[in-house]
Amino acid sequence: MEVKALDVTKQFDCYKAVDQASLTVEKGTIHGLLGSNGAGKTTFLKLLAGIYRPDSGEILYDGEVIYENPAAKEHMIFMPDIPYFFNYSNLIEMAGFYKETYPKFSTARFKQLVKLLQLNPKQRFNRMSKGMKRQAAFILSLSCYPDVLLLDEPFDGLDPVVRHTIKNLLIQDVSNHQMSILVSSHNLREMEDFCDSISIMHEGAMLINRELDSLKREHSKVQVAFETLPTELFYQELKALDRKIKGRVVTCITQGSDMEIEKVITRYNPLMYDILPLTLEEIFTYEMGGHGYAIENIIVE
Repeated sequence: MEVKALDVTKQFDCYKAVDQASLTVEKGTIHGLLGSNGAGKTTFLKLLAGIYRPDSGEILYDGEVIYENPAAKEHMIFMPDIPYFFNYSNLIEMAGFYKETYPKFSTARFKQLVKLLQLNPKQRFNRMSKGMKRQAAFILSLSCYPDVLLLDEPFDGLDPVVRHTIKNLLIQDVSNHQMSILVSSHNLREMEDFCDSISIMHEGAMLINRELDSLKREHSKVQVAFETLPTELFYQELKALDRKIKGRVVTCITQGSDMEIEKVITRYNPLMYDILPLTLEEIFTYEMGGHGYAIENIIVE
């Protein structure tokens, strides 16, 4: 079962938080939603979860409109950046609520996860740290065996060991139960190792929606040393998106396959050259640079 957003727009008074955004989260995949602060990521997640009604466009779960559709929402869980629990409740009491709300809730799995993450299920949430509350939210969510899990900054506040454990649990559920995950995060390095595909959101619009491996293959950083610097034609043939020249060393951001890039470079008799893959952080910085953000951080000497 997949979740689809089709040309979705959401406006609050005069502020357009989401602007004709489209996205498909396919079954059994992990999709990363990236963007600067205020890009509209949280609003978009709440639209997908059926919390907000779109002003225009559609949000569909397995072909059905998600808003005001309790039957569809039984298969989906949204974990906000600040987990919500009933006042003065504990994990056992919240588990009772989740069991009544989500038909696939497993008491056996709940107990296994509590033991694995070593939380006291009788401790009140108002006495828990931020990281403990986050772990509790994951325990409740994963005990429901959701088909779709929407996560907003989910790893914030978790120590490295717990973070690794939870990521492994999520990957296992994607593999074993074909769960679909859409995760919003500012930690681009973490998303690079975790996601199958990514979207980049800016000012409410989707700039990129691609498989991560494909996106990385199409961007490279090239460093070339020349005895004599080349003419402008070199950069045109190389399809250089950006360049930096220091002495006789040229560093460029390019698009195209390594074979195409190498073919152009060797025609200009370089002293030496290197073709390097871009990280997700560098790709993100470049794409944002094309929409008014600084590009300086992409090219590292």
